[in-house]
Amino acid sequence: LKRLRIVMDNTTDGTWDRLPVKLNEKILQTLDELKFTHMTPVQSACIPLFMSNKDVAAEAVTGSGKTLAFVIPIIELLLKREEKLKKMQVGALVITPTRELAVQISEVMEQFIEKFPQFKQILLIGGSNPAEDVEKFKDKGANIVIATPGRLEDMFRRKSDGLDLASSVKSLDVLVLDEADRLLDMGFEASLNTILGYLPKQRRTGLFSATQTQELEKLVRAGLRNPVRITVKEKGLAAAATAQKTPSRLSNYYTICRAEDKFNNLVAFLRQHKHEKLLVFFSTCACVEYYGRVLEMLVKKVTIHCIHGKMKHKRNSIFADFRKLKSGILVCTDVMARGIDIPDVNWVLQYDPPSSASAFVHRCGRTARIGNYGDALVFLLPMEETYVNFLSINQKCPLQKMSPIKDVVDVLPKVKAMALEDRAMFERGKKAFVSYVQAYAKHECSLIFRTKDLDFGCLARGFALLRLPRMPELKDKTFPDFIETTVDTDTIRYKDKNREKQRQKALAELKDKTPFPKKNFVKNKAWSKQKGKKERRQKMAAKRKHNEDSDVDDEDLKELLDDTRLLKKLKKGQISEEDFEQQITSGAKSKDKTEEP
Repeated sequence: LKRLRIVMDNTTDGTWDRLPVKLNEKILQTLDELKFTHMTPVQSACIPLFMSNKDVAAEAVTGSGKTLAFVIPIIELLLKREEKLKKMQVGALVITPTRELAVQISEVMEQFIEKFPQFKQILLIGGSNPAEDVEKFKDKGANIVIATPGRLEDMFRRKSDGLDLASSVKSLDVLVLDEADRLLDMGFEASLNTILGYLPKQRRTGLFSATQTQELEKLVRAGLRNPVRITVKEKGLAAAATAQKTPSRLSNYYTICRAEDKFNNLVAFLRQHKHEKLLVFFSTCACVEYYGRVLEMLVKKVTIHCIHGKMKHKRNSIFADFRKLKSGILVCTDVMARGIDIPDVNWVLQYDPPSSASAFVHRCGRTARIGNYGDALVFLLPMEETYVNFLSINQKCPLQKMSPIKDVVDVLPKVKAMALEDRAMFERGKKAFVSYVQAYAKHECSLIFRTKDLDFGCLARGFALLRLPRMPELKDKTFPDFIETTVDTDTIRYKDKNREKQRQKALAELKDKTPFPKKNFVKNKAWSKQKGKKERRQKMAAKRKHNEDSDVDDEDLKELLDDTRLLKKLKKGQISEEDFEQQITSGAKSKDKTEEP
């Protein structure tokens, strides 16, 4: 594997005419119209190699212009084909982990192929009807496909619907895996392997990522032939072993808050930055649903959008709307962490640290893109402060402590009032709390983020819960510092009248139902200690034997059952062997005494 290290110098690397390969005039015109007068280092390194039939594995800090580094070579390589592509022949395939990133790449590609009407592209992503994608492909064809793995894999299985994608990709010239490290994660591995099985071996392949793994096995598996590894570092950092993975114009901060003060600090910060564009990252979809709605009520005169992975049809339009805003807040999960280019983001706030350290870098990279300045802030609990040192060593990402946020007021009573007024908000709070604890337990840095260190009472106050939910982590524990509401939470109604009507109907039906007769289980005993079916069968067998054989009297039967019980206790470890011997012996002695003449 050849390696090429490039040093970034003020994010640009000369004008396009300095490339060792000549670009098509129409591509140069488009670059001029889009005001891309200078190349970035990753572009100047990748484009000539890609165009000279080399496979490329490029690693560069987020926001360094990787998209153009493969969009331009794709068009150039398709233009150089000896045989022109037919309507249903796919010449280039770009696979990316999220639909937002796929949409973004599609928009860039569309701008460049406007001047090349012979090329048609199609976007295959979740959130739309797959049958419509099939019809669109059959009707208009596609030479360039931009897709997410799940939907693309589904399209390969649509032969019965009249789409033979496996035949269409036989003419493939270029494959690009964008955000390659995530595409090679376990979540996408099965889909990716299926897709790669359909593709021809003779092709150009490019892997692009901000935090690409060093494992050559993954590159080989992805089908790279004669590859060149390109690593782009920022000037002044390239020679250092501690070269950071985030842009040099990004200022990275952290602040320490107790769990019950964390949300108050977030609200105060957002109120002080109303006229800026901010991303706020949470660890789970349920937290986005809960806190997103709460922030809409508390931070006035600001446009607030929410995006998470469980949204199906709204995500694309919400993403497009937020990109157009000059100021506003996007509350989101890590679905927005990678490769997404949102113009003019001033702040990236990480309310919850991400589950993996690499995701931290990707989140921060939503600001300070292509030479711009930006700021990022992560909120940490007191016992999480060692995460700062971990990021500095593990991700080469130094953080500086922010001075305390000013004018912090307690908004949690207002959040509790919202929950009392609307059952939907009350339920969202409980779901958010449970999902947060579950996500915390799965954190990659388990030595720092330990569930046993969480103060659940303090945490529940920070979530403004009315009462603690039932969950294994809270079983048999008391939390004197958490005071539950005196209100009967079953009386809290949904604001949505139809939803409340359905709830009341369900409650009435439940009340009217004749309950099934309860079985007489032994109370307050563990299941393992209750008399099971096996023991009952043994008793019945013993009774039958007694009835059939008059030689066995009641006393003998009782002794047999007692011995069986003792043997069971011994096997279960409820008594020791000494106790067993002692009780068996004493039973035998007492029997002997009663039988003496």
